[in-house]
Amino acid sequence: MRVYVLNGPNLGRLGTRQVDVYGVTSYADLVELCVSTGRELGLDVVVRQTDAEHELVGWLHAAADEAAAVVLNPAAWSHYSIAVRDACALLSGPLVEVHISNIHAREEFRRHSVISAVATGVICGLGVDGYRLALHHVAARRRSEAAGDGS
Repeated sequence: MRVYVLNGPNLGRLGTRQVDVYGVTSYADLVELCVSTGRELGLDVVVRQTDAEHELVGWLHAAADEAAAVVLNPAAWSHYSIAVRDACALLSGPLVEVHISNIHAREEFRRHSVISAVATGVICGLGVDGYRLALHHVAARRRSEAAGDGS
C-alpha cells in the first residue's frame, strides 16, 4: 500500500531551523524514520518536501487519483491555503495532518488550520514521532478496512 508523506515549506530545513521549536532531527533523518517505519508496517512510503504550493497541490491530486493515504505536514500553508485545503478535500484515502510543534500553544495566527476540517485526524506537538504515529494509524486503518469491520 502506497502512503505519501508530504511536507510543506521550510521543513527541508529541519535540524537547523528553530531547533527550540522543531528539534534537532534533520530532514534526512525524518525521511529515514518514515521509510523505515513504513517498511516495518508493510507500507510503500514516499516522502516529499516542497516550498512550492503548486507542487504540493499536484502531489495531492496524484494521491487522490491513486486513492492513496496521505500524511501531511502542510506547515505554514495550514493556516491560510485554501488551494491546499481543497486538494486535500479530494482525497478518498485517509489524510493525517501532522505538525511537529503544538500549533495551539504558539502564536495566535498558527492556532487554526484550514486543513483539519477535511483531515481524518490531526497529530500535533509530538515532534517527529507524530509521523511515526500517523503511519501506524494508516496501517491499522487499512488492516481494519481489509478485514471488513469498517472502523
